[in-house]
Amino acid sequence: MKFTHDVIVIGGGAAGLVAAGGCALFGLEVALIEGRKMGGECLNDGCVPSKALITAAKRAAEAREGTRYGVTLDQPQVDWLGVRQHIRDAIAAIEPHDSEDRFEEMGCEVIRDWAKVTGPQSVEVGGRTLRAPRIVIATGSKPAIPPIEGVDSVPYLTNETIFDIDALPDHLVIVGGGVIGMEMAQAFRRLGSAVTVVEPDELMARDDRESVALVREVMEGEGVRFVKGLASKVEGRDGAIRLHVGEEVIDGSHLLIATGRKARCEGFGLEDIGVKMGRGGIVTDERRRTSVKGIYAIGDCRDGPRLTHVSGYEGSNVALEITLGLPAKVDYSALPWCTYTEPEVAQIGLTEQEAREKYGEKLRVVIESFHDNERALTEGNDKGQAKVMLKGTKVVGASLVGKNVGELLLPYTQTITGKSSTFALGSAVIAYPTRSEITKATAFAAWEPTVFGPLPKKWAGFQARMRRRFS
Repeated sequence: MKFTHDVIVIGGGAAGLVAAGGCALFGLEVALIEGRKMGGECLNDGCVPSKALITAAKRAAEAREGTRYGVTLDQPQVDWLGVRQHIRDAIAAIEPHDSEDRFEEMGCEVIRDWAKVTGPQSVEVGGRTLRAPRIVIATGSKPAIPPIEGVDSVPYLTNETIFDIDALPDHLVIVGGGVIGMEMAQAFRRLGSAVTVVEPDELMARDDRESVALVREVMEGEGVRFVKGLASKVEGRDGAIRLHVGEEVIDGSHLLIATGRKARCEGFGLEDIGVKMGRGGIVTDERRRTSVKGIYAIGDCRDGPRLTHVSGYEGSNVALEITLGLPAKVDYSALPWCTYTEPEVAQIGLTEQEAREKYGEKLRVVIESFHDNERALTEGNDKGQAKVMLKGTKVVGASLVGKNVGELLLPYTQTITGKSSTFALGSAVIAYPTRSEITKATAFAAWEPTVFGPLPKKWAGFQARMRRRFS
């Protein structure tokens, strides 16, 4: 078979861009195919627009506090069209990083069309047949819509449409209390919408319960209403939505469905050539190889964690394997994630519950509060804590909640992966005053029983006696 390329990458989101760019920089002939928008979900519908919205909402929240620190601010005047333009400006500023021009400069052939895989080494796109010994599927995910009676006959929003609405919702009803639901709930409440969140199970179920409880407390204080129950029926029209949750009826102006993501696998011919599918998407091994030799699946389209940084990590792994022949297994023992509510919730490694199930009585949990952090006290924002799970002196997980705690995860990554240690972190010199001092405090606590244990105390006492005797 005559090959047209060395590798074909289908999908121009975080995973596909890293894989395609990596292969091209090593000199391989790469076809990068994207049928929708370059940059994928993160740039266009996810991380970038949501964080831009959250930034605008924080500004409004700060102004609503009135007088603080001896400084008085006027009440905020929210212009939704101005907020929406800020979101679009943020996307436009980052867009060149993921653009067709940039990846063509790297050496990729970028094809803007929908692709169909016709064999283990062939892809049809735009009337052409491309052939390569390696194919990488990086087709991403889409919003998962729950089976609520009437949902197909009413106007509803998802993360793909909410950032383009023409007016601020009077009352935003959100189905789903995960990351998207919670971030959007607080942001729109701060901008002036009434907000109700409906969730049948735990809010932010994968996160530490103490951290989530604090976030809920803050959001309820800001006026977000939480309803525990299963949405069974919805009816209405533009501007008037009625949601049935058990015996309760919730009337709102807009409905946001935020019940998770679903792998985008249909329509690419994958099942026709024998690519195995699971409940969560394409089935892969630890090297992200599918059931068909020569075909990889990375990012949200495969069965596994759905995070932008995970997509990039898998893209780089596959690029190394294809270009240099280095088998690269995924390792999620130090997988971080962050929910950008205020306070933020950040997690890496095992939660307390997961660690207790795994290590039982061998687990030690260290908690340091921001009440004792002097930077937090000077800022008047000491809500939150750092909770670290330890097996001996080794960190196996960390759960943080507080202002900007996502910025504090890196040292825990280093300790969990063995690239640093709690001893090294606990003895580091940290700039004062910073919130990162709490990280040092948790690391020092891991060694405190050893450092101030019986043997060191005996030695210190001996040294003191010798100095008194001979000085």
